[in-house]
Amino acid sequence: MSSAARVVEVVLPRRLGTGFRWLIASSWAGNLGDGLALAAGPLLVASLTDDAFPVALAALAAWLPPLLFGLGAGVLSDRVDRRLIVLTVDVVRALVLVALAVVVATGNAGIPLVLGALFLLATAEVFADNTASTLLPVLVARDDLAVANARIQTGFVTVNQLAGPPLGALLFTLAHATPFAAQAGLCALAAVFVARMRLPARDAERASTTPWHDVAEGIRWTAHHPAVRVLVATIFIFNVTFGAAWSVLVLYARERIGLGEIGFGLVTTVGAAGGIVGVLAYGWITRHVSLGNLMRIGLVVETFTHLGLALARTPWVALPVFFVFGAHAFVWGSTSITVRQRAVPHGLQGRVGAVNTVGTFGGLAIGSGFGAVLSQHFGVTAPFWFAFAGSAVFVVLIWRPLRHVAHGD
Repeated sequence: MSSAARVVEVVLPRRLGTGFRWLIASSWAGNLGDGLALAAGPLLVASLTDDAFPVALAALAAWLPPLLFGLGAGVLSDRVDRRLIVLTVDVVRALVLVALAVVVATGNAGIPLVLGALFLLATAEVFADNTASTLLPVLVARDDLAVANARIQTGFVTVNQLAGPPLGALLFTLAHATPFAAQAGLCALAAVFVARMRLPARDAERASTTPWHDVAEGIRWTAHHPAVRVLVATIFIFNVTFGAAWSVLVLYARERIGLGEIGFGLVTTVGAAGGIVGVLAYGWITRHVSLGNLMRIGLVVETFTHLGLALARTPWVALPVFFVFGAHAFVWGSTSITVRQRAVPHGLQGRVGAVNTVGTFGGLAIGSGFGAVLSQHFGVTAPFWFAFAGSAVFVVLIWRPLRHVAHGD
């Protein structure tokens, strides 16, 4: 076996199957495109106006679609051919991006049009991400889900968070339309990869009930399953505390620890570097630590992350904390989705995943509101103290129920 073949075998083991390789290729291509947009989208809005309100609306356009359409996306993915959903959404995203690139290149871009395009892209991403997460349990054996999720998260950390944003910013400086054209090409490439994927045969979809009934069924199932219920509650509460702290992160970096606009990019880079360490260590960790204990350790790490940042006054103290948090975020994300995929029946994967998505973004939205109020009245570190106190209290409350996670499958 050649060196290249050995590397491929280590990264994408043959036992995971050809379908998984097509899925992960699609995921990595899409994540690189999304990484370009993380920088290019806000830069485009900021290039069109000095008003902070439209810039804030651009952020709203990113997190509002999961709240509005998350449950509907879950119902659709449990009713319709999931591969077809992902393929269609990737094509639609590519077309919207091509149109946006043309408008920007010709100098006809305006704030309403750009915000509308960003909203459409974020909405499409809700349907794509929710449905893509339901494909993995179909393609990969149950015992390999942790490894498979780790490989997918590797792409997210490296190309979405580490490589994508600086590349998107660089392309934007060359020509404002370039990153959006590049993202369109990557979405089209992701669609090609999905088209090559073949799923195992499934039973006919049950579509005799109403969509509202299906939504209620997903919520009821989540509420009555101890492990998944605990996961969703934990993600919601910890995203309230996380959202409060991270909503003022740019102000914290500039005013508290003295990082400028360029230096602020170090926060993402250092966090992504920590995520890569989590990627490399995840296999060893899951062989030696139970999933339930991994969740407990992660909650403790996140709690003390907020304390460390509340106390830090220099980048030399804060950046190592961001590094540790990056590793924790990767391990937590991979573990939580693995537990959910193992526990949820195939026909409910989309709807239960959608309930999780609504909890995730609902927590972020509520937390961002707390962060804005606290920082305005008590200073930029107040949200971090709130996040530490809130997380500490919830860790105590959730510690015993987390035993359900270890037995969730």
